[in-house]
This record gives sequence, C-alpha cells and structure tokens, in this order.
Amino acid sequence: MRQKRFFLTESEIPQQWYNIRADMKNKPMAMLNPATRQPVTVEELSALFSEECSRQELNSTDRWIDIPDEVREKYTYYRSTPLVRTYGLEEALDTPAHIYFKNESVSPVGSHKLNSALAQAYYCKREGVTNVTTETGAGQWGAALSYAAKIFGIESAVYQVKISYEQKPYRRSIMQVFGAQVTPSPSMSTRAGKDILTKSPNHQGSLGTAISEAVELAQMTPGCKYTLGSVMNHVTLHQTVIGLEAEKQMEMAGEYPDIIIGCFGGGSNFGGISFPFLRHNLSGDRDTRFIAAEPSSCPKLTKGRFEYDFGDEAGYTPLLPMYTLGHDFRPANIHAGGLRYHGAGVIVSQLLKDGFIEAIDVDQIESFEAGILFAKSEGIIPAPESCHAIAATIKEALRCKEEGIQKTILFNLSGHGLIDMTAYDQFLSGNLVNYRY
Repeated sequence: MRQKRFFLTESEIPQQWYNIRADMKNKPMAMLNPATRQPVTVEELSALFSEECSRQELNSTDRWIDIPDEVREKYTYYRSTPLVRTYGLEEALDTPAHIYFKNESVSPVGSHKLNSALAQAYYCKREGVTNVTTETGAGQWGAALSYAAKIFGIESAVYQVKISYEQKPYRRSIMQVFGAQVTPSPSMSTRAGKDILTKSPNHQGSLGTAISEAVELAQMTPGCKYTLGSVMNHVTLHQTVIGLEAEKQMEMAGEYPDIIIGCFGGGSNFGGISFPFLRHNLSGDRDTRFIAAEPSSCPKLTKGRFEYDFGDEAGYTPLLPMYTLGHDFRPANIHAGGLRYHGAGVIVSQLLKDGFIEAIDVDQIESFEAGILFAKSEGIIPAPESCHAIAATIKEALRCKEEGIQKTILFNLSGHGLIDMTAYDQFLSGNLVNYRY
C-alpha cells in the first residue's frame, strides 16, 4: 500500500530554529533608524518588540537558536504537521512529478501563523508585558496572535485591514472568541488612521495602514509591545520549524525536493518551508529551486524595486532594505488578504537579489482554479493565499509532463480556506476578476 502521510514523533519535533543569516555570504543590508540613518540597535528595536525577538532580529552569527521548552511544549499540541504525497493531484494532472505538501492547516487556528505567535507571546509574557498589538490582513495572523496571547495571559488588540474585516467576518469572530479587541483599519482610533482617512475617506486599508495603527497603539500604551506576523527576520526564524520537519519527513519518504514552493506576502511561510533546505544550496551540496508565488496585483518580488522603504504607511517602522512597491501602495481588493503587502522581508529580498530564489506572479482567477482542482483531488479546501503556491506547483508539474521528466516538488499549504468560502462562492458565481499591477 502506498504511504501518503508522514509524521514525526514528539521527540523528533525540532528543538531549535534555523537562522539562515549565519550561512549567507552576502548578509542582508542593515535596517536603518529613519531619524539617524544609522543601523538600528537591539535597544531601539526593544522599544517596539520584545527584547528577545529584537536580539533574534539582528542575530547574524548563530545558526541555531533554541526553542524555549514552554513554546515547544505548545508546539506538540499540533506538531508535527503531516507531509502528504498528493497522489490524487498527480493523477489529475497526469504528471510524472512527485508532489508533496506540508499541511500547516491542521494547527488550532488553521494556519502556519501560530508557530511564531506562540513564540512572540511567550517572550512578551516572560518580559512582563501585559498587552500586545498587531495587524492582520486575511485574519490568519490575528487569529493566531489572539489565541497565543490568551494562552499566555496577555491582552491583545488587532487592527484588521478594513476590506478583509468586511470580506471575512468569521475571522474577526475567531479573534473576538479568543478575547481580542478587533478594529478595522484605517480607523479613527489613532493619529495614523485619522490622517489616512482625512486624506482618503474611502480607503479600504492595507497591511501598511494596519501596521501603522498597531505600532502607534503599542507606543502609546504602557506595558505593551507590538508583534508582527511576517516580513521580519525573527518571524521567519520561528517558521523554520516547518522546513526542518519537512526535511526529516522527506527523508522518511525516500525523496529530496527538486523544487520548493510557497505563496508570498511578506515571507514567513515561504522562508519557513524554504530556508532549512536552502542552507544546503548555500553550502554547495544541493541545487534545489525555490519559487515564491505572489499575486499579480501585488508583485513586489517580480515588479518591485530593491531599496530602503518603511514597513508601514505612516513611516513609524525602521527603514528596511527590500523589494517594494512603495509603502503608500494601495493593493487591489483580492481575497488573498495575507498577500496584500507592499514589501518583502530583507532576507528574502537579499536572496532574490543574489539569485538563490525565484519569483512568479499569479492571477486571482488562476489561483482559485488551482485551489478547486486541489480540493477535488485531495479533499482540502485551501486558503486563497495557499492557492497561489498550488498554482505555481501545477505549472511546474505540467512542465515535467511536457518535458517527460520526473521531479519532486514540495509546497507549503499555509492554511485552509474553510473561513474563506465567500471568496469561493464569488469565484463559482463568476464574480471574481483579475487585477494586474
């Protein structure tokens, strides 16, 4: 009988995260303090983030960073997540490719985001923080942070991008179930929000606007820290638990991926699945291809410029060296809300600049077509964000068919789409449209 799913025992779940910066010959350029134009320090970052996350953010020397016992113990509630061979999808595509996916949708909140939320909430609690703020697009990160904050006894406030707040009411409800205060962004509750709405009264929001408001609230509230769900180095560090597990599971399957694919918004799930495998490319031992799949309406990797830019619309964050469409970019109202971000994380940006990874952009309708084919073949309805990775996987699998070659493809299923059925309903009704930058 063909084995389809591969799991690790509790003792095999990683005890350390992998810090790819230690292995990069060309380190990412420094983040800059916008006031002084000097590299930011741990002390400066600690005014916003927890001290430990600030140290992790700037750590470019330690390859391995221990996962705290308290965090790893919470991981064991849902990890390891399964590695799955997609026999059904392979048959539907009539491809010689072997396709695997890492199923991060099985976490308590339905996505990979909990891997970093638990770590960030733990560090904040350990340092005496009583409140955390954050932003969220589709709501996956907001749900994860709300849940993690409740576990560690911290109050949470989430600014959700207004269009997603309206498109995805059940994600808002999930956050509220976990006790979070949820506000559509831009709002009138912060100076940044008021300025944005004064200038553009009908602004539907972006991750840039939501970040500005969350940062401002954190800075104005005693005992409060800001937490982030993607882009930053420490977030991607926490997500490497995905790839580290997948590496062991691919060994159990008796294969090694020729191609690894992840959808791309800011870089957390793409880096999480990719970086542990990419370390073997950096050492010269492997030649795996890594493909980031982003929406064609927000193509920072394929059409953005590499330059210093703010991570938020109001300019509260440090200046980041990244591929960007501009911090005031207004993304189209696609349903993949987690991918509607103007910039890429600094590590991914440097890796793309140096040619270690590739990027493609995917139209909204093509992504949903891929998601529905996957659902029919594998029985899982994927999140709209994950549909982009599936679309890229299908392209590569069909290329294998055309060329008559067998390759092994691994992609990250970053979350399920069971709370995104409004988007699928619009697609099935023929009401979705493509947006191109």
